[in-house]
Amino acid sequence: MRNGKVAAMPDQADQQYARRLNTWDAAMIVVGGIIGAGIFLTPSTVAQNTASAAELLVLWVIGGLLTLAGVLVYAELGARRPQAGGIYVYLREAFGLLPAFLFGWAMALVNYPGSVAAVATMFAEYLSVALGLPPLVFAKPLAVGAIVFIVGVNLFGIRAGATMQNLFTLLKIAAVALLVIAGLVLAGKQPGLAWAPPTTPVSRWAFAGALLPVLFSYGGFHYLNDLAGEVRNPQKVLPRALGLGLTGVVVCYVLANFAYLSGLGMDGLAASTAPAADLMRKLLGERGATLIAVGIACSTFGYCTIAIAGGARVLQTMSADGVFFRAAARIDPRTRAPQVALVVLGLWAIVLTLSGSFAQLLNYSTVGEWLGHIFGIGTIFWYRKYCRDEPVSYRVPLYPLLPVIFMLTVCAVIVASTWHAPRDAGMSLVIIALGVPVYYVWRWIRRRS
Repeated sequence: MRNGKVAAMPDQADQQYARRLNTWDAAMIVVGGIIGAGIFLTPSTVAQNTASAAELLVLWVIGGLLTLAGVLVYAELGARRPQAGGIYVYLREAFGLLPAFLFGWAMALVNYPGSVAAVATMFAEYLSVALGLPPLVFAKPLAVGAIVFIVGVNLFGIRAGATMQNLFTLLKIAAVALLVIAGLVLAGKQPGLAWAPPTTPVSRWAFAGALLPVLFSYGGFHYLNDLAGEVRNPQKVLPRALGLGLTGVVVCYVLANFAYLSGLGMDGLAASTAPAADLMRKLLGERGATLIAVGIACSTFGYCTIAIAGGARVLQTMSADGVFFRAAARIDPRTRAPQVALVVLGLWAIVLTLSGSFAQLLNYSTVGEWLGHIFGIGTIFWYRKYCRDEPVSYRVPLYPLLPVIFMLTVCAVIVASTWHAPRDAGMSLVIIALGVPVYYVWRWIRRRS
């Protein structure tokens, strides 16, 4: 390390990871990291702010294209540095260890465990409904059990975790397919409903506001870069998997929204608080609502498997750099899994689940996470300038246009989020700022030891 920067080549800890993920596994990680619960809930919010069915569908395509601009940049970054840690690694090399730590600090303290706690709780609530259990009684125990189970499976290595992840990603795709089939059946019974204009007028400026929840629904594509140290032939597989995975998600999202429109219409979709359940209930009654509850439970469970696996790799990489607990840097020589990091992340997620504080913490971390994406994408300019002669298997097309488009999109998201919740945005910056003294304390402790 020199002047706070760490060499670009993988360190010894990173080299201990085993490359066991193929193109199929990697693409499933992209799909599973993006599709959680959003597509089953968010479309109603989008419908409230769009003036026609065509506008709504176009909005989901635009969101996918804007996300694609960022995904293509991450594809080049992953091809350049196919190491565990993702954005943390790019920030570390381009801007130094302190900026990288501040990103990792916010993600490790709040975002990764907070998102796991929130989505695991959602999984537990939907599973409780599907099983006919009272959510107030069973949600927390089921959520904790899910986290413990996921961590336990991942302790056996990335191959075990990927097998579980592939299964639940296929199940969540099956849930979306079920919605599409239901929408097609209902479309035959009520022709023209999908394209009927809404009865409530919508402001022409509402279209821009509707893009925000769409972009949030496309989040999570960066998890594959966190796991890049375990992808086979990463220079070729990472770009291919990111492109294939996002394309599959866009198709799923557009078809799901067409199904909602076919079954509920614009007015029905805008009025619904649970469009997936309402659509299935309209076709199959309460059995349909129960069936899609199982599908949403599978989808949310699958997301948790990716968030835990990816977050643990970031923690392990930080520990190997000396800015987190030294024990968390260890990779088990037999399973090639960062077992201590997995347990630490799982335990903190359980604490947040039991305390119920994860929702507010996630609100606090939103701006910080998007700032991380801006600077993470921004590292592409550093690599293009200082590593121009470095051989790389993939380069983002239309450079520098696509990185600029994605960065401007994220800036708009940050401005909108700050305008909507200035206190949460301020707390996000406070959390990041608190990482500065923590960083120097860790460095001091490490030098003393």
